[in-house]
Formats: sequence, structure tokens, C-alpha cells
Amino acid sequence: MPLIKDAMTLVQEPQQMPVVPLSWFLPSLFAAFNVMLLVFLSGLFFGFPCRWLAQNGEWLFPVITGPLFILTFYSLVSLNFSDPGILHRGSIHEDPMTVHVVSVNRRAFRLQWCPKCCFHRPPRTYHCPWCNICVEDFDHHCKWVNNCIGHRNFRLFMLLVLSLCLYSGALLITCLMFLIRTSHLPFSMDKIMAILVAVPSAGFLVPLVLLLLIQAISVSTAERSCESKCKYHQEYNPFDQGFARNWYLTMCAPLGPKYMSDVICLQRPVGTGWIHEKTQPSPPCPPEHGSPGPHGPQPQSSSTAGKGPLGSGEAAIVLQEIEASPQLSLLSESPRRGLPWRTQSLDHLNLCLPV
Repeated sequence: MPLIKDAMTLVQEPQQMPVVPLSWFLPSLFAAFNVMLLVFLSGLFFGFPCRWLAQNGEWLFPVITGPLFILTFYSLVSLNFSDPGILHRGSIHEDPMTVHVVSVNRRAFRLQWCPKCCFHRPPRTYHCPWCNICVEDFDHHCKWVNNCIGHRNFRLFMLLVLSLCLYSGALLITCLMFLIRTSHLPFSMDKIMAILVAVPSAGFLVPLVLLLLIQAISVSTAERSCESKCKYHQEYNPFDQGFARNWYLTMCAPLGPKYMSDVICLQRPVGTGWIHEKTQPSPPCPPEHGSPGPHGPQPQSSSTAGKGPLGSGEAAIVLQEIEASPQLSLLSESPRRGLPWRTQSLDHLNLCLPV
């Protein structure tokens, strides 16, 4: 009888469906509403004031506003479904107590452990609480598009803000010109629609221009929105490489590989050896005698790091210990985005390669 009861319990448990929270529904609905609002106002604009101007020989207004609408709609929809630079989840075999330190332009950073994604986050990588993902070069979470703004879609976000500013300004100017040209005519439906389009265009134009200016300043100084709120770089910004270089790295530099392309393979039960092989760009160094690490023998080299001003805090202390150690080994250098990221290790430290 006890065996029968246990068997009945095992059969009945899978039938109980868990309650799935719908926290994603309202943000997605709000993002869809923004797209529909853009289409609705544009339809009123092209159907009434812009049509009247085109019928009366003013073809310059539809020629300018038409491509701006296409560019704005494309950037808005693309940003909704874009990849901000999601880093795949780590392995369950990762040790959260392991110390990881990287050096960026003579500034030491201790990699923070993400308990939800189970890996040590590289510099400027943050876990978004709304999307529940770790995003590389995280700037902020945009609720208007229900997506994070990070390394892979920041230039698309700048394109959206710029196109919205130009499109809103073009709508406002066109509606004002229509009202001026038809001031001698009686009040009609065309004038009502022109006013209905001009009012929200003027309301959105001022904050959009301010947002564009703020983002332009952030790009020029290599700052991020999440860092400016908490004064992340108190002494100096190690990511700042000059005005022209910052704009090039943000808007024109190659984005690099897409990390989520290997997420299916990483979910296979192959352990951490497969990940180590995929992320190791050079052949392994000769193993150190008598000091095997958690993933095998630690590499050893005679390279030493250059001396320079380090950042304050626990990361700088650990990096100073690394530089003073005779068993220093330089694992790799990453030219990603032009930043000399270096990951260093001791026999008692297991340092990972930043992405």
C-alpha cells in the first residue's frame, strides 16, 4: 500500500501547473502602444495637413517628412527586438568566492559576482532587474521600447532619438505652415487634425532634444547613465580615450561576436571545459609544477605588468598583490573596443578572460 500511494503521488505532481507571473505583459503592451501612437499620429498627419499641402503644390513637406517617418518607424521597431549585448549564463560549477581582477588603463576593477547569471561580470556589465539579464556595457533600461540599452544597440538608440527629434520638428513646422497657409479659410477638419498632431509633436520635441544632448555629452566623455547616478568614477574615467576616439568606439567600431549565438551549446551538460576551449585564444602555457588550480594547472609566464596609478578600493589592493607576486602570469589581452583589458592571476586566484 505505501508503494501504491507513492506511485499515485508521482503521477499527480506533474499535473499541477505552476503560476507564471505576467510582469512582462504591461511593459510589452506599453511598448506596442508607443509604436501604434507613432503610426496613428503619422496617419493623421499624412491624411489631412500633408495631403492638403501636396494637393496645392507644396511637395517639399511630404518629401522630407516621408523618409523621416520611415527611419523613425524602422529604428523604433528594431530597437524593440534588438539584442543589447546579453551575456549568456555561466556554469553552476563557477566559484562565487573566486577573486577576479582586471586592469583598464591602469585602473583596477574587481569583477562582481552575479548570483542570478552565475558568472563574474566584466566591467560595465550590469544585471537588469526588469529583463533579468546581464548586459555588456549597460547604459539604462528604456521603458518606452521595453528593452535594455547596451553595447550592441546603443547606436540604434541614438539613431532613434535623433530621428524622433527631426521627425517631431518636421511635423511641428509642417502643421504650423499649414495653419498659416489656411488662415483665410474657414475652420475645417484639416485644421483640427493639424492642431491634434502639432500639440504632441511640440510636447515630445523639448524632452527629446534634451535627451539627445545628454546622450551626446555621455558619449563624448565615455560615461554611462547608470554610472553618472552613483558617481562610479570618482578619480578619473579609465574608459575615456578622447572626444574623437569615444565617438568612433561607440558609433563606428565593430561590435564583435554575438554571445547568445552559443547559448544552446552552453546548455549542454559538458561542464566548463568546453567554455574554456572556446574562450582560450592562444595555446596554453607550460603548467606550473605542484600547483593545480580548480580547472587544471595554472599557466606561468615571465611577463610583468607595467606600473602606473591604480584605482582605490579592494580591487587595487588585490592588483598590487598580483604585481608584487613572483608567480605573476599574463593570460591575455583583449583589444575589444580599443581598451587594454588585462586579466592576471596568481596560484591562489583564478582570473577569467573578460569579454
